[in-house]
Amino acid sequence: MNKTIIKVRGIALGDGIPKICVPLTARSLDEMEDQLVKICAAPCDLVELRADYFEGDPIEELAALRRRMPDMPVLFTFRTKEEGGERSISPEEYANLNLRAAADLIDLEVNRGEEFVQNLCARLQQGGAKVIVSFHDFERTPGEETLIHLLCRMQSLGADITKAALMPRTERDVLALLSAAVAMKEKYADRPYIVMSMGRLGMVSRLAGHLTGSAVTFASAGAVSAPGQMDAALVFRVLSSLSNHDENTR
Repeated sequence: MNKTIIKVRGIALGDGIPKICVPLTARSLDEMEDQLVKICAAPCDLVELRADYFEGDPIEELAALRRRMPDMPVLFTFRTKEEGGERSISPEEYANLNLRAAADLIDLEVNRGEEFVQNLCARLQQGGAKVIVSFHDFERTPGEETLIHLLCRMQSLGADITKAALMPRTERDVLALLSAAVAMKEKYADRPYIVMSMGRLGMVSRLAGHLTGSAVTFASAGAVSAPGQMDAALVFRVLSSLSNHDENTR
């Protein structure tokens, strides 16, 4: 199925091999500088600023990151405690923080409430940001049809990109996620989407975007923000190898 390509600072999401996003999980500006040394040396296309880790004003951290890496696409994410993040936050604080964030991409959790997310998504897009509407479950993986429905529902809320990150309990859970992603690629997705199966069992999903159509994979440059993230350099080598193999067999 044809889908919209999202371009952010020259990076085309939803086109070509999956782009590598590395998380920044600093709790202070000093720690941010230490992490950025490793991030700058890593093969990555985007940086995810995990605002829920930062102990000061995350907007100050975002400004410092932009000064340090002015051309790097930045995904601003406040992952709530309810979805595996570091802190809880009120709906009003959540909305205000995201509206203050002058980032290229902003992550909104669909579980904050669909009407709330739809309205906030539209306001952020009016300000020039691209919005990822996301769903996380650190306990289980829904069935294939449920996952397809969820991704389609997030499209209908106005997301520029949809995202689902799920914890598998069995090998079949990983296969269900991969199968749902292929169905999105073939039938339902009209914009980029991101899917991943977390933990060691789901690692293969972070390398399979060339098959599933997943636009972004999350990898680490020292700091890990979710179970199953692999080193960015390793992910880059594998994705590049798979891409070269595909070109050589055409």
